[in-house]
This record gives sequence, C-alpha cells and structure tokens, in this order.
Amino acid sequence: MLATQTRMESLLTLRHPEQALLTLLIPLVLLIGMSTLEVGLVEPPRVDSVAPRILALAVMSTGFTGQAIALGFDRRYGVIKRLSATALPRWVLIAGRVLAALLVVALQTVVLGGTALVLGWQPSGTGVAAAVPILVLGTLVFGAGGVLVGGALRAETVLAVANTTWFVLLLAGGLAVPARHLPGVMNSLDEYLPSGALAEALAACLSEGTAPSARSLLVLVSWGVAAGALALRTTRLS
Repeated sequence: MLATQTRMESLLTLRHPEQALLTLLIPLVLLIGMSTLEVGLVEPPRVDSVAPRILALAVMSTGFTGQAIALGFDRRYGVIKRLSATALPRWVLIAGRVLAALLVVALQTVVLGGTALVLGWQPSGTGVAAAVPILVLGTLVFGAGGVLVGGALRAETVLAVANTTWFVLLLAGGLAVPARHLPGVMNSLDEYLPSGALAEALAACLSEGTAPSARSLLVLVSWGVAAGALALRTTRLS
C-alpha cells in the first residue's frame, strides 16, 4: 500500500507542468546560467559556488511550494477527504507524500548534480555522503512548511502565498544572489532563513568538505519543528 501510494504521488508530481517547471526546469536554467554567464556576483570557480545553492533551491521547490500547491488543490477537490474515508491508513497517506518528495529530490539531485559535473563542478568527495542527510532534513523542513500553507488556506490563496514565499526565500536566502551582495539587513538575514541555512549547510559539505555548522542545523530544525507544530493545529481535510 505504501509503495503504491508513493508511486502515485511521485507520478502526479512529475506529470504536473507547473510542478516540473518549479522543481526541475527553473533550477536547471539557473544552474547553467549562473555557472556560465559572467554576471559579476559569483566567485570563481562559479559552478562550485552555485551548485550547492541550486540544490537548496530544488529542495525548497519540491518540499515547500510543490507540497503546498498539491495539498491545497487536493483539499479543494476533496481528494484528501475521500482517501481518508477508504481503508488506506492515514499514516500511509502521510508517508507516501514524504517518500514521494524524497524521490523527487533524489531525481533533482541526480539531474542537477550531473549537469554541474559536466560544467566542471568538483564537489568534495568526503562531503557528498554528508550532504545526503542534509538534503533529507531540508526536504522534511520545507515539507512541513508546505503542509502548513497547503493545509490551512484556500487553493487560490495557497498559489499566491506559496509562490510569493518561494520568491522571497530565493532572494533573501541568498540562493539567486550571494547574500553579501544584498542590501541592508538582508545580507545577514539569510543565516536565519531555512533556505539560507540549507544552502550554507550544503556548501559546507560539498564545497569545503566540512561538517555543517551547528547554527545552520539549528535554524533548519527550528523552522521544521515550528512549521510542523502549527500544521498539526491548522491542517484541514477539505
């Protein structure tokens, strides 16, 4: 039952045009563009600086925006309510979505990582294994945020809130532009946002070959716990 539910959730995500745009096409275009174009804001070797941030963007797109929009419209059309009335246990519904998100992130990592390698990326060999649990943690943290938004708001509102939040975290989290080039307090705000913390942790593993800082892990866990606790109180089936 869990395998079937996971497969269905994964296929629905990959077949949805908007989801494909958010989860793969935009990160891929940004990876290639920021790694090859001389925009003047990225330190050389450009791809080594860009790749960890784009992986963080991919995780955010799948875990947060993708989950929020999917859940919001599933609630609108009564999908969740009907599934909860079947013999399918609720834990299978939840676990299926979580595993599907992790599978999509794994696919994104393979595609984006492979593209970055072609562009000349040289990740730390010892840091690759350490980056795997960070990617899993990031998916769970952003997934909790996606459930919080998608489970409490109307579908139309979810679209606006999820896409706006994605854009804000993209810029303020230092994913599109390095944080030091952001104006005012924004150049230090990224350290306390989940997107910036995830990018920092991945950069530590993949670019420097070191363990992520305790601060970045604490920021990620704090956001995940807060979002998960609120989601438990506010999520509705319809």
